[in-house]
Amino acid sequence: MEFDLENLPDDWQVKPIREAYAFTKKPRGLMIEADGSVPFLPMDTIPIGRVRVSEFEERRGSALTSGTYIENGDLLVAKITPSFENGKQAIVDWGKPFGFATTEVIPVQEVQGVSDKFFLYHLLLHPAIRSDLAGKMDGTTGRQRLSKEVFGSRLIPLPPLAEQRKIAGVLGVVQQAIEQQEQLLQRTTELKEKLFHQLFTNGLRGEPQKETEIGPVPESWEFAPLGDYLTEAQYGLSAKGAESGRYALLRMTNQQQGRISGESLQYVDLTQAQFEKFRVARKDILFNRTNSFELVGRTAIFDIEGDFVFASYLIRLRTDATRLRPYFLNQYFNWDETQSRLKSIATRAISQSNISATRLRSFVVPVPKPNEQDEIVTQLDIIDAKIAIHTRKKDALTNLFRTFLHQLMTAQIRVNDHKFSEFENIAKG
Repeated sequence: MEFDLENLPDDWQVKPIREAYAFTKKPRGLMIEADGSVPFLPMDTIPIGRVRVSEFEERRGSALTSGTYIENGDLLVAKITPSFENGKQAIVDWGKPFGFATTEVIPVQEVQGVSDKFFLYHLLLHPAIRSDLAGKMDGTTGRQRLSKEVFGSRLIPLPPLAEQRKIAGVLGVVQQAIEQQEQLLQRTTELKEKLFHQLFTNGLRGEPQKETEIGPVPESWEFAPLGDYLTEAQYGLSAKGAESGRYALLRMTNQQQGRISGESLQYVDLTQAQFEKFRVARKDILFNRTNSFELVGRTAIFDIEGDFVFASYLIRLRTDATRLRPYFLNQYFNWDETQSRLKSIATRAISQSNISATRLRSFVVPVPKPNEQDEIVTQLDIIDAKIAIHTRKKDALTNLFRTFLHQLMTAQIRVNDHKFSEFENIAKG
């Protein structure tokens, strides 16, 4: 998405950042008492996707050996890779007049009567501008930095101040809506994890528990090696995917929140016999057996239409559904506590970990009666549906924000245009 500075309205200016904004400077003669308390902002506190940052650490003056002087209301822009590329930036919003931050930020102030800091905050989120600045970073690989001089020389569009504020206000409304969905998504995800623990340790019948090698479970539940309930544990296809081909090849990237997604596919050409051997059927579970330690054990169930085969680093699991429902097993494998147990049986190498089909067969699982399995899945599916709703809303708002950002910052639409009211109504929900 290109950023055109050539076809802007007559009442807009084009200026380098340093002429429209000011860099915060430490006042000459400022002294920090050794036993005094100083607010300090480390890099990990600066958010991505949130406008303001109010958190800070209290540090004694004697412990403040380095740092960047900042003032309340400053826009802080991370200058080191990958923080800059990832969009780490925020406006300081605390009750202290000044403090210090990591040396890896550039503090910027608006100029009264000329510029608005919220406008610049949003402008710097435009991918073309951020990509251009990222390409001008200096330093060794992994430690590249954006200099204040390069940052300050970047040309930007500068509408009249009133329009800057209106643009920032509209984009702020959309961003607040995104933040709200993120918060709802986080709370719903946390609720699901609590529900996982309740359901998989206490069940639904209120019965007494028994201690097992995998922890407490209801007395009526079986617990045995997974292999006792499997009809198949098969490794996937050793073939390299391509952009085109007869059959879609499912990979680890197609595992999304416990479900198989039909997006971002690769393809392979196979004989009919090969296809039948590796064809994925409804209710098959695909288990990620080889990957980084964080991703090994990732599990998803296949429940979409189409002809698919699966890659070699996946194991296809099929259960005896009269005893172990595949949806129950999939939910159980997506519980954080189960994921931790799975990782404990992985063999680890320098760059990847592995859980073989043999080890997976010996992995002990709890198995309630089939009707209770179905009820547990129903409860978890309700939470999953809420997570999916919040995810879709967040994604839609994110796309809307990107559209607004580009069109407002390049004057393709203006806040006073009659057609803009339609976009504004969408932004307000």
